[in-house]
Amino acid sequence: MSSFLESFYANGALLVMWGALIFHLLLPIPQSAHPVHFWQRLAIAVADKVNQPTNTARQQTLSGLLAWTLFIIPTVVVLLAMQSLAWQEQFYQLALLLLALDWRGNETLTQQLIRGLSNEDKDYVRTTLKTSVNRETAPLSLIGLGKASAETLILGYSRRVIGVLFWYGLLGGIGALIYRLAMELARSWSPAQPQFQSFGKPAALLFAVLDAIPQKLFALLIMIGASRQSMTSAIEQSRTWHNSITNWLLCGYANKFGLSFGGPAMYDATKYQRARIGGKVVPSAYHIALLQKDIAWRIYAWLMLQSAIIFIINKGF
Repeated sequence: MSSFLESFYANGALLVMWGALIFHLLLPIPQSAHPVHFWQRLAIAVADKVNQPTNTARQQTLSGLLAWTLFIIPTVVVLLAMQSLAWQEQFYQLALLLLALDWRGNETLTQQLIRGLSNEDKDYVRTTLKTSVNRETAPLSLIGLGKASAETLILGYSRRVIGVLFWYGLLGGIGALIYRLAMELARSWSPAQPQFQSFGKPAALLFAVLDAIPQKLFALLIMIGASRQSMTSAIEQSRTWHNSITNWLLCGYANKFGLSFGGPAMYDATKYQRARIGGKVVPSAYHIALLQKDIAWRIYAWLMLQSAIIFIINKGF
């Protein structure tokens, strides 16, 4: 037992990961004071300056690529430079992972959505969702709000927890934070919004490259314990979903619990027709709580697997 503990303490990457998780859950950074909040505001301000509606689609796409490069490349350089200057590298890695994680934020959002849906308070749910999605929430009925809440919950946890942990395991704190910052750029400049239809394509594509592997791995993890029929339906429906990165995950959960996802989505004045996936049950407050519980157990399983992999790699087995 003592040799195991010695190995655990000597494994800095593992200590950093669990230390960051504990600090984040006990003392989360307020959303209004989080550096990511200012990153989002800066992204919108820059887009307002360089994304000119009079430019051609090709010019807007090039501007989007240059803007993304301007945000990400200097950030990587600065983070690498600061790492070499850090007094204690493990504390530096812990700080970066803390900035990238957002488990508590997803928990808070989920509790608010459960409260609003259980009271059938459409205005409250619309206002709550508006801070987390780009789509218009004002036209949504209680059925639409249930679907949007479930989809937001699943993607929020899979990206802001699983995706962050995956890139931490691969490239340390810098990898985790760059993934989170790239995600925020992709959301701020989402091509689903008409004004960013061309400008946001590079950010969306580059984030999709970063997001693909953790999304697919987490989708496989959530299907453990699912029936063969639900897995078959999920695979079939995933071919119709518009996003090839999130299709396994959303179709997997929709069919696992027989929930109805998808359908029309409004972005500004533009209406997008998305495939209808899953079963016929409209997500309610009960289903949101059920999804959160299931996702939490899958995250714990992911943590155990990732901890074991990090331990074995650093142990040199």
